[in-house]
Amino acid sequence: MMAKVKHPKKRNYRQRAHSNPLSDHSFDYPVSPGTMDWTKLYPEFAASHNEVKFCDVGCGYGGLLVTLSPLFPDKYMVGFEIRVKVSDYVNDRFLALRQDNEVYNNAGVIRTNAMKYLPNFFKKGQLEKIFILYPDPHFKRCKHKWRIVSEGLLAEYAHVLQVGGLVYTVSDVKEVHDWMVHHFSTFPLFERCEPDPEDKAAQVLIGSTEEGKKVLRNKGESWTAIFRRIDDPHAS
Repeated sequence: MMAKVKHPKKRNYRQRAHSNPLSDHSFDYPVSPGTMDWTKLYPEFAASHNEVKFCDVGCGYGGLLVTLSPLFPDKYMVGFEIRVKVSDYVNDRFLALRQDNEVYNNAGVIRTNAMKYLPNFFKKGQLEKIFILYPDPHFKRCKHKWRIVSEGLLAEYAHVLQVGGLVYTVSDVKEVHDWMVHHFSTFPLFERCEPDPEDKAAQVLIGSTEEGKKVLRNKGESWTAIFRRIDDPHAS
């Protein structure tokens, strides 16, 4: 009889809800996308000859990745999380899930700062989907520069996302939702689009994350928006 797989408990990985993304944390990151060794994250990566195609920016406790992994078994996906204990939890969560089901071999997590190192991991046009779900609101005006959506960061999202690729955003704070919609809608390389009824990712945005489940339990409201990467209108 096989021993029962022991799954990690979130209570053993608790950490502050917010982290200053502009402070000098210590991270390991590749010098360039070509030097990134993805085989450390995915057991079958070397044999697949594929690339990572989905990125969950600020993945929290990994709920979205756990949901997406079996929905897109042929896509490698990664979550970026800045908090040490939270990223440790997600890593342990996938290690346990893989013992139950090999389908989770396509998902993993990296502790890093997406605001600083996104282009170090992905080459131009590599990603098909980027998820920014329930980002830290950073309500104070002096901390708006900490927000994961800004004009400077939009240029980096546009760089790593392929033309036709999608960015999915969700927030339970209307002001933050409006902030993200404004920045993406006014950036020349993105356009807002309606969700495709056949898009499995769009169907699980709210109920898959721990934060989204909490909003649903409290009968709160979430606002979603999807943006498509378009060609540079000024390119010759």
